[in-house]
Amino acid sequence: MTVFQAIILGIVQGLTEFLPVSSSGHLAIIQGLFGLDKYSLISFDVLVHLGTLIPVVIVFWEEIWGLAKKPFQKMTFLLIIGTLPAVIGVLLMGDRIDIIFSGGLLLAAAYVVTGTLLMFSDKLPAGKKTDKDISFVDALIVGIVQMLAIVPGMSRSGSTITASLFRGLDKKTAASFSFLLSIPAILGAFVLHFNDIVYMLSPEAAAQTVGLAAGIAGFFAAMISGYVAIRFMLKLIRQRNLKIFSYYVFALAVFLVIDHFVLGVVF
Repeated sequence: MTVFQAIILGIVQGLTEFLPVSSSGHLAIIQGLFGLDKYSLISFDVLVHLGTLIPVVIVFWEEIWGLAKKPFQKMTFLLIIGTLPAVIGVLLMGDRIDIIFSGGLLLAAAYVVTGTLLMFSDKLPAGKKTDKDISFVDALIVGIVQMLAIVPGMSRSGSTITASLFRGLDKKTAASFSFLLSIPAILGAFVLHFNDIVYMLSPEAAAQTVGLAAGIAGFFAAMISGYVAIRFMLKLIRQRNLKIFSYYVFALAVFLVIDHFVLGVVF
């Protein structure tokens, strides 16, 4: 991987992590267009995901600092409950989920599901629950949806925001709860792949996988573009206009089907 490719992948990761269009699906597509072996780049994917964690911490610093000062509060346990299903899913499936859903047709199917959820989200009535009103059942349901979103093509942010709106959370709370849930998910993946990431950035592995320069470039590209995306998404969610992204992911699904049967440029 070149530094240029790493920057492009980092930008794509940062933008698509918070926009409801599936970052893992986009990384798979761009890696395919670059002719890169996605199975050897799982650690790089985790690294650029870690880059998108920085803007979440910046934007939600007050909430995070509040949790750090008083860790034994309701929101802490809500986040734990919301994270557990994804932990179980990763422990059961691990990296196999990326291998199973690596084909263009399965990725297209996942994008159709994502697009359908986004269209459904705009039809939901406006909720009134704030962060004080979130129940443990709400957190569990959102967590189960987040677990399903480990499938490439299923948007984590789009799915969890839709589930939050379905459970009656107001728009601001739905967005903030979704983004806060991304913190333990990203940190968990980083810890799980820590040794692989260290090796990937080492000089002896540079020729085979990524290398230090490309890894750092991808990390910062994801961090900067992620900040732009999260600010944009927080404004957009207030308008409940996620449906516009459904048209994009439906078009992407059509492209993947055409690529599978005709073009063959991605997979």
